[in-house]
Amino acid sequence: MSQNLLLLVVAGMLVKVSLFSETYVNYVKPGFRPMLIAAGVVVAALALAGLVRGWRDAPRTDNEQGDHGHDHGHDHGHGPRVAWFMAVPVFALTLVAPPALGAFAVQREERPPPPKVSDYRNLSDAGVTPLAVGEFIGRAYGKSLAGKRVKLTGFVVKSSRTGQWYVARMQMSCCAADAIALKVAVRGASAPKEDTWVEVTGTWIPWKGGKVPNGFVAPGLTASDVKEIDQPAEPYE
Repeated sequence: MSQNLLLLVVAGMLVKVSLFSETYVNYVKPGFRPMLIAAGVVVAALALAGLVRGWRDAPRTDNEQGDHGHDHGHDHGHGPRVAWFMAVPVFALTLVAPPALGAFAVQREERPPPPKVSDYRNLSDAGVTPLAVGEFIGRAYGKSLAGKRVKLTGFVVKSSRTGQWYVARMQMSCCAADAIALKVAVRGASAPKEDTWVEVTGTWIPWKGGKVPNGFVAPGLTASDVKEIDQPAEPYE
């Protein structure tokens, strides 16, 4: 009985975070929403079926087994009670949902390999072009950013170097467990509080000596404007 109740709690959590809120994007890509909802519905159906079967069979089991059946139920009663400890993480996730990965994860991320340079569209010479942090990094390993004004959206990460900080974004393939950190070094502007979401407008800083590094090095951006914003609805790239 307790196992089915626990399944029902898990199902309720899945439906709550995926159908009635946008919390699920802290853990998986938006395209997984239908699958999360379907999984919650299936698990809830299985749990309810198990509860109904348990309630239906309980009186018959007690009458037929008599005292021996009572002792048998007593012997196995400890298992379900201990199993309820498995519900603690589920209740914790339901009551206090962890936020999207932020500066803490970026500072402990291993250095990624150099990005593959793609055939990006030409950037306008006039105005400011919004770019994903990942695209900015890819372009920095090419030649399409020279003299262009761009705007990056991400969260603030401290740097050990004086006079710079990072605007960062996590990129994931399917879920937060496989997310990698993308970051751009910002210079020319004071750093807001760590983990604050910002829009940074500026221009790319060419590589020293004009030589693209062999390994990954966070490209630089000279900021002309830094604006604090709320966390986007989709925090990952």
